[in-house]
Amino acid sequence: MLDNIEYNFDEEINRKNTNCAKYDGLKKYFGYEDLNPLWVADMDFKTPSFINDEIIKAASNSLYGYSIDTPELYDSIINWQKNEHNWEIKQKDIFMINGVVPAYSACIEAFSEIGDEVIVQTPIYPPLFKCVTANERKVVVNELKKDENGYYTMDLEDLESKITPKTKIIALCSPHNPVGRVWSKEELEKLANICIKHNIIIVSDEIHSDITFKKFTPIASISKEIANQTITLNSAGKTFNIAGLNCAYAISKNEELLNKFKKIAIKREIHSINFFGYISTKAAYEKGSLFVKELKSYIMNNILFTKNYFEKNEIKIDFFVPEATYLLWLDFSKVELSHNEIKNILLTKCKIALNNGVSFGSNGNKYFRLNTALSQNALKIALEQLSKEFNL
Repeated sequence: MLDNIEYNFDEEINRKNTNCAKYDGLKKYFGYEDLNPLWVADMDFKTPSFINDEIIKAASNSLYGYSIDTPELYDSIINWQKNEHNWEIKQKDIFMINGVVPAYSACIEAFSEIGDEVIVQTPIYPPLFKCVTANERKVVVNELKKDENGYYTMDLEDLESKITPKTKIIALCSPHNPVGRVWSKEELEKLANICIKHNIIIVSDEIHSDITFKKFTPIASISKEIANQTITLNSAGKTFNIAGLNCAYAISKNEELLNKFKKIAIKREIHSINFFGYISTKAAYEKGSLFVKELKSYIMNNILFTKNYFEKNEIKIDFFVPEATYLLWLDFSKVELSHNEIKNILLTKCKIALNNGVSFGSNGNKYFRLNTALSQNALKIALEQLSKEFNL
């Protein structure tokens, strides 16, 4: 634990011309360069100094050869999961990988055959169904249910009705990106019981599990039986803004399940970690608890600032205040225009880059995802850009 450290989340950083996808990829992904980028899920906050200092220390040797994991790295992951999420794991349950998405793709190959089915709960982070088709499996869509307040829940009746003998995997996003739900223990238990009944492997993407505003429960922590059916994918990347260092990990208490995954991960060469990935992950988990508390406070202030701004300025955009993540799932249903017309206004008049909701599934029509992980002053500028075109 680090004491007496203040993190300046109000500092504005120029990320242009730094090979930054979020800023320097605008022309490639949106067709315009002069946009305010609130799309990619990384933060416009400096990575904390306790990580950067360790990277600089390692770089001082001027050697960047092959690196290996260490017992201390595993201990940092084990202690983090225990202290932050009350989840007891051991080193033998962990396998290091270079990213959650590559690992998810490897899981599809490991736990199913060509032509088998994978359930995804839309709207969903796009790679969670793109990887399915890339592996020549079939996507089975289980749409989340939404109430009049924008609150999403799982439609487990629909899910179970769509299970066939070829259904092998469910892609669980927990906490959920983009809708911002932290699934309750009860919800997860009901889902898991269906998967156990039908022998479906749960691949749980928990990369946003640290940026939560209510109690988060790792699904594999609920019971031994559920843990036996689950492989969990996680990383310090989102929490500490080190996603570009490509270090993640898979966890399963089912040795057979983990070994099947390892076989494919090794075949795909996704178990070789960036030299700085190990260093940054270990530093993050050893020293990052206070940082995360302050980060979550700042992000929630930004979220509430956005909510108040929309209400005060009568903006025709709704969103559910998320239970996790710094991402807002903006609902433009009150705007009497088509999805493509809204997208065009965002790009050509508002000059703002948001993630296109349709890429998250067909129930993302007239939705766009906005990233609030930036200084409040920069966020205010973006909201002013929105208000010019979408006020009542």
